[in-house]
Amino acid sequence: MAAPQDQALTSGATPADLARQVTVLISAIVGTLVAFVGSGAVVGTPVNEVADGSLATDATLVAPAGPAFAIWSVIYTGLLWLAVLQLLPGRRTDPRQRRTGWWIAASALINAAWVLVVQAEWLWASVAVIVALLAVLVVVLVRLNERRPTSTAEKIAVDGTMGLYLGWVCIATVANTAAALVFSGWAATESTATTWAVVVLGVAAGVGLLLAVGLRGRIAPALALAWGLSWVAVARTDGPESTAAAVMAVVAAIITLGSALLVRSRTGGPFSHS
Repeated sequence: MAAPQDQALTSGATPADLARQVTVLISAIVGTLVAFVGSGAVVGTPVNEVADGSLATDATLVAPAGPAFAIWSVIYTGLLWLAVLQLLPGRRTDPRQRRTGWWIAASALINAAWVLVVQAEWLWASVAVIVALLAVLVVVLVRLNERRPTSTAEKIAVDGTMGLYLGWVCIATVANTAAALVFSGWAATESTATTWAVVVLGVAAGVGLLLAVGLRGRIAPALALAWGLSWVAVARTDGPESTAAAVMAVVAAIITLGSALLVRSRTGGPFSHS
């Protein structure tokens, strides 16, 4: 006999299903449009210029170099693709969409809120918002692991996009917190700043390991986190320079990607249990 939760997930379409589909679509569009505000492409100030440049590449030792942020284009494109895919009538009662749709919509809206909070230069509020976003994305990936995708398109648009999203937000949370400290006037000596950067990047490596184990070797989160860490290393070859931080960032990237590949090879991937 099917469990009550499984019966609910496979039952006929309801008004809530249509509401979920529409909400995901609107949220993805809103999140993408608000991103233009944060990028300064249309209106607003570029993120690296707000709060006296506290979020700029050269503001802290854990900030990634500028090209790293190109991953947002991939994530936003994926979110829009995901939103269109899940809007199809055949997806209305899809169990995975029922389990994750509202959370995916929340992630897009929380990200939009982060952009607006940063534009207002409320950096500690932005830390709280990005931590909330990180928590929501963890929920999404854990729930996606419950059932395998039914098509290659779903695997790329949903699992791939949300995995990249989670991995990138992990490194963004680190950079955001460091920026808030700088904006608050926290000033460290060069040696202290280097020590803290190495410690924080070590924690990032630990997060990469936890993601690998907890998500059964999903590659997308590891790729995005390793991408961000690699660009932290690149940034530390310029201003402000730090060989120790650059080396630790590379090590963290290797640990992150290597652990995901190792777990995947040993367990068969996130859906080997199903």
